[in-house]
Amino acid sequence: MSLEAYIALLENRRAKLRSELEPIFSQPAEFVCEIGCGHGHFLTAYAAAHRRQVCVGLDLVGERVARARRKRERAALDNLHFFQAEARLFLEVLPASARISTVFILFPDPWPKLRHRKHRIVQALFLDMLAARSTPDCRLYFRTDYRPYYQESCALFQRHPYWSMIEEAWPFEYETVFQQRAGSFFSIVAALQARARDTFFGCPMPLCLSAGNFEG
Repeated sequence: MSLEAYIALLENRRAKLRSELEPIFSQPAEFVCEIGCGHGHFLTAYAAAHRRQVCVGLDLVGERVARARRKRERAALDNLHFFQAEARLFLEVLPASARISTVFILFPDPWPKLRHRKHRIVQALFLDMLAARSTPDCRLYFRTDYRPYYQESCALFQRHPYWSMIEEAWPFEYETVFQQRAGSFFSIVAALQARARDTFFGCPMPLCLSAGNFEG
């Protein structure tokens, strides 16, 4: 694919996603986001238990999103929405008045090979972008069954300027397929630091934070 074709493809994806988000975020709103929602098992259960919260699930694979939307329809949850979207592109086009209050990243692809780690969702730039679109009291909940990914994510949070790990209870348990298959798993709870609140709250995402190609 040529550079011109790739740029045109990204613009089409931005336009489509903006049009899908506009009806949901026509007014200022806070919402819960699951990145890499798969077939929507976890977020559907969460939305059913928290009907006053707007919940948004993202996944790269269209078939997964279609199945998640069918779950939403069967459960008749008007507070729940699923989109086929790359996480950083979603953050880029999210209306300025919409803010993420809670984000779940549950059992993302660990990309264990060194040459593939650039595809991991938990990276410094992504955390910067997420901080720019979050509420001041946002919580990030990360869970994996791959110990090296957990250890490297801990190290990233420990040195990151906007996020810090905290000791806090996991807010909602619902056993996903991946969690059922895992012999054990590791969890991180992170909160925005004060400098992130001072830098980003009330401001649109900085222009220097542009979308790329991470996968969950």
